[in-house]
Amino acid sequence: MIQPTSRLDHDDIQGNVLRGYGFPAAAYVFVHVADGAQGRSWLAELVEPVTTDAEWTEGAPPHTLNVAVTATGLSALGVPPHLHDTFDRAFRQGTRVRAESLGDVGPSDPSKWHPGLGDGSAHVLVILNVQDRTTLSGHVEALRQRVEQPGSGMSVVHVREAAMLGDKRDHFGFADGFAQPHLEDGDSPATATWLIPKLRKGARLMKPGEFVLGYEDEDRVLPAAPASPLGKNGTYAVYRELHQDVAAFRRFLEEAGPKVGDPELLAAKIVGRWRDGTPLVLSPDGEDERISDVRSRIDDFDYSRDPDGYRCPLGAHIRRTNPRDALGWGDVRSKRHRIIRRGMPYGEPLPRGVLIDDGAERGLAFVCFNASIERQFETIQRQWCNDGNIFGLGRDRDFLLGGPEGEGKMTIQGHQPLFLSPPLPFVQTRGAEYLFVPGLDALRALAAGWA
Repeated sequence: MIQPTSRLDHDDIQGNVLRGYGFPAAAYVFVHVADGAQGRSWLAELVEPVTTDAEWTEGAPPHTLNVAVTATGLSALGVPPHLHDTFDRAFRQGTRVRAESLGDVGPSDPSKWHPGLGDGSAHVLVILNVQDRTTLSGHVEALRQRVEQPGSGMSVVHVREAAMLGDKRDHFGFADGFAQPHLEDGDSPATATWLIPKLRKGARLMKPGEFVLGYEDEDRVLPAAPASPLGKNGTYAVYRELHQDVAAFRRFLEEAGPKVGDPELLAAKIVGRWRDGTPLVLSPDGEDERISDVRSRIDDFDYSRDPDGYRCPLGAHIRRTNPRDALGWGDVRSKRHRIIRRGMPYGEPLPRGVLIDDGAERGLAFVCFNASIERQFETIQRQWCNDGNIFGLGRDRDFLLGGPEGEGKMTIQGHQPLFLSPPLPFVQTRGAEYLFVPGLDALRALAAGWA
């Protein structure tokens, strides 16, 4: 049994889980392992180059490497069934089995996903982050050559290269990356919170077991974990490729914007923040640099003074994905469902002012980390984004993510509420995987064929 400790083992936890790298470019390389022995040999080569969560004493490296494994990958690497069964149920079932309950239907149905994602062929994910984006493709090609060398029994089944956009916003034009959890690390905050170094008023540090296995969670117990040593300092990751229909989003804002005042106000009402990240509840009339340019202020809010959604609609994207105190009893009903978000935009931006889709692939390579996929990520996706009941919104879905057939509506609360008819989804799932991110000792055990 894994014994709890009070201080995080940063040397064994993989990097980018607790401390975001903040590098400008990344690649997600999915590998198929046809020969277990060859796969374990290759995995052994990857262990030492893996970047940990340890502090960088000589500045950030030029590039990093991290590794995660799918449920089918565990089997391909030789993990026996009795150990396989100790892993998270949602992880073992995989994204295709869970797709319908998460709303991945219609244009987001797994039958329309990119080959190599969610079909069982992806076994190992190698994540490369680089400081110089011009070198990214070279790193990917070098990895591909090593993977697909003659006799390796391995192949690359999917690659997604991603890069921060020039203005550090997403393809819809919004600043992102706010509201990350603040974690305990012994007697001091963990480095997970470098984006927002100051705690929100009334907030407190969260137990690390909500995100890393082997540590107490918010219920003061150890989260369920794979058999030792595989679960030590590990976490579960969710990877989703989310295509963004930027042209459709722009057209909707232009057409419906005058109903609320102007397109920018409508965009803010849908998301819950102005494009620069200023929260609506703090500044309902427009962007405010005094808030958006100060990391200690941009996340310093709750919904206690906006219970009816007059400032930030009850169905706004950020209010649904992180309700804070909006569900009642402070954060009691939401704190067990937090996730640490990583990921990066992919594809070239649609030129400004263009309202017709050019057919290019662009969107978000969404990555998040959690100790329980079902309790954390899936609760957010299934109950908060896809079902409005908990917010008193009936069947209304998250308007930004949309429904497969344009079901439901969005209500803009006010003395005269406005009801927006939903378009087809602005966001479509193009592929997904559930993964396990082992600690370094666990990774060595997998490479050694531990059983």
